[in-house]
Amino acid sequence: MYEFVSGPLAWLAFGIFFIGLIVRVVIYIRGLDWKLDRVTYTVNISYGVKGALRSIFYWLFPFGTRSWRNNPGFTILVFALHIGVLVTPVFLLGHNILLKERWGFSFWTLPEPVADVLSIAVIVAAFLLILRRIALPEVRIITTAYDYLLLLIAVAPFVTGFIAYHATASYYFWIVIHILCGEIFLVAIPLTKLSHFVLFFLSRAQLGMDFGIKRGGMKGRGLAW
Repeated sequence: MYEFVSGPLAWLAFGIFFIGLIVRVVIYIRGLDWKLDRVTYTVNISYGVKGALRSIFYWLFPFGTRSWRNNPGFTILVFALHIGVLVTPVFLLGHNILLKERWGFSFWTLPEPVADVLSIAVIVAAFLLILRRIALPEVRIITTAYDYLLLLIAVAPFVTGFIAYHATASYYFWIVIHILCGEIFLVAIPLTKLSHFVLFFLSRAQLGMDFGIKRGGMKGRGLAW
């Protein structure tokens, strides 16, 4: 079972992940309306690029935007979750050993205690975000079972990986479950809301270009809006 889930099934999951994300990007760009979303972008490209980069840059840093600053607790949880989700799988020692064995290359690796802290941070942040969705009426009213499921899909590889690493027994069972959870996560990213993994950058760039050109960015420079 281990050879299957870490071999052919892993290739399939990564294939769906990469191809699916490319398709999502193409669909997003093709879905932009020339009269609304893209107006003047090709003419005023310098203002658009500047606005896009500013938008992405400030949203990538904790408290970089007014929205982040107005919700400090939520901001900390979101960044703890996303930093752990992005950094831990890529720089985990066990994953890099597997990369070296299967594909002949590896990345710099995290010290094991740091990887443990990041994994725990992901689990705790996800749990508190679930409690937030339950506790706050304005969030609860727009939350469905689908949202809880996505959080569980995202956090499951970290729970099972933590258990597998620290388990004194049943390691084989937990490592297989961990790999399966990771593959489900990879497949879910392009097929669900988790596609914000890449669509975040496209939507922030679009909004940044919109504000950088049409909504005050070119004020006083002859633009009608």
